[in-house]
Amino acid sequence: MAEQSVSIYRSMKDLPSTHLLGTGTPMCAGCGGLEALNQLYDIIGEKSVFVNAAGCMTLLSVYPFTPFRGSWLYTAMASAPAGAQGVRDALDILIQKKRMNPDDDMQVVVLTGDGSAYGMGLSATSAAMERELNFLYICYDNEGYGNTGQQFSAATPHGAKTATSTGSAGYPGYKKDLFAIWAAHKPAYVATIVGAEPVDLARKIEKAMSMKGPRMLIALSPCPTGWDFDPKETVAIGKLAVKTGVWPLKEYVDGQVQHTKVPRERRPVEDYLELQGRYRHLFEPEKNVRLISEIQKRVDDYWSNVED
Repeated sequence: MAEQSVSIYRSMKDLPSTHLLGTGTPMCAGCGGLEALNQLYDIIGEKSVFVNAAGCMTLLSVYPFTPFRGSWLYTAMASAPAGAQGVRDALDILIQKKRMNPDDDMQVVVLTGDGSAYGMGLSATSAAMERELNFLYICYDNEGYGNTGQQFSAATPHGAKTATSTGSAGYPGYKKDLFAIWAAHKPAYVATIVGAEPVDLARKIEKAMSMKGPRMLIALSPCPTGWDFDPKETVAIGKLAVKTGVWPLKEYVDGQVQHTKVPRERRPVEDYLELQGRYRHLFEPEKNVRLISEIQKRVDDYWSNVED
């Protein structure tokens, strides 16, 4: 693989100053997924086809209107990678038959929530990576089935309350490590991102765009509706996810995993948890020291295995 050139995104002032994605969508105020998508789309550009699995982002395109300047295709929740294969094959055939100029080729982008990426669509995604499909896959991870009432998904973190895990200790399971599952397929690229860290996000999508093959990105997407916080706190919560170490920013490329932003002095996880109503039961009516300590220990154990 050719060596990656120096990024043009060195600071905030290098980021696009205007957004390609149209305004006035019916998405929730403060949507962390939309925050990330706005930034991603600016770099991906108009020559793109978004293949959108059923989920929150389905609301972006309500016939006959769409905020995308390029093309958009809706699929069932488990079928987006298969839909992307059909689109990519069609584009390749048109170019091969000289019915389309190679300069008019488009990026094929899968856009799904965590319900599809971590669960229902994982089989189709695995197959697409095995076929070395040339596509971008973007998962907006709001850690639950946000479009249908925030039921727990395979991305829901331990201890969080959802519509279907309402006990005193919250969700008893643990968040699936999708990054590791995707990296095990040895695709061209895998990365974690969050809209609250826009320079890191821009560099990663720039790098992904310079490659061919399966390129996968997981965007932590703070959800005011499902996580129960004031929409104005979306950026603060995204930054705290990184500063506490709950959401490691990293990438897999050429068989290696690199952390792109290491929190040298990590904030305690409760700084992140206490801003969200889904964790209120850990602080009221009494502080659940045992469960908070368990969550902290899992984060500490992760970072103890990360080499500087």
